[in-house]
Amino acid sequence: MMARSLTQNREKNKICTLLEEEINALWNREHGDTSCVMEALKLLNLGQIRVAEKVQDKWVVHKYLQKAILLFFRQSQSQLMPGELCSYFDKIPLKTHGWSDADFATAGFRAVPGCFIRYGAYVAASAVIMPSIINIGSFIDENSMIDSNVLVGSCAQIGKNCHISDGVSIGGVLEPLCASPVIIEDNCFLGIKSAVAEGVLIERGSVLAAGTILTSSTKIIHRETGEISYGRIPAYSVVVPGTYPASSGGDIHLGCAIIVKRVNEQTRKKTSINALLRL
Repeated sequence: MMARSLTQNREKNKICTLLEEEINALWNREHGDTSCVMEALKLLNLGQIRVAEKVQDKWVVHKYLQKAILLFFRQSQSQLMPGELCSYFDKIPLKTHGWSDADFATAGFRAVPGCFIRYGAYVAASAVIMPSIINIGSFIDENSMIDSNVLVGSCAQIGKNCHISDGVSIGGVLEPLCASPVIIEDNCFLGIKSAVAEGVLIERGSVLAAGTILTSSTKIIHRETGEISYGRIPAYSVVVPGTYPASSGGDIHLGCAIIVKRVNEQTRKKTSINALLRL
């Protein structure tokens, strides 16, 4: 089994290396063969490759796949896409268009009427997609719930056993190309109407209270230590929206996110979300 796994990894690495070379060359207009773009989108759609992945405990973003998606938009023309309720005019077809019972059985996830998953996004088995929008290049891992009215932006990465509550916005990122996608690790809970954008990383087991807004410039304050950080929520953090006084003084306060407590994995497993948020 180990030998088989190593062989598969070597084959995957070889394919990715070749794809990266071809896509970068196409991006630089060194050739005009766009088949590499369609191959990249097919593999993204199947979940066999992803825009960002954890390698030796560090997240690595594959810029060439972001380039592939941008190249796809550049080369494609909008076309009529018939639907049961209405027609669409777009460059990207829906992932599940024309699927049969067998296709859904193979994929293993549940797609509720009113959900829109664009081709090039991956949804793993046991995930549940309520009426929402899942954009191209995103990755939804096993057993995660994407609740109603959620926007999962382009290339966003959502881990296993996550609950993304009603009305949450997860920002996408294709331009500027140097930016990283939003990454939400395993076992996270994002409360209703919260928003995460601009490449913020939320580490495993964290909880965001309703209405929490996180961008790369949002000040994150640890209540117990006073430490200030940006762009990353440490593992097993409980986060609520808050304010802090502006440097100009007076009665002006600016928005921030406050880490009100950190819990270990055992506590997180035994404690309800409501209990974790109770101060």
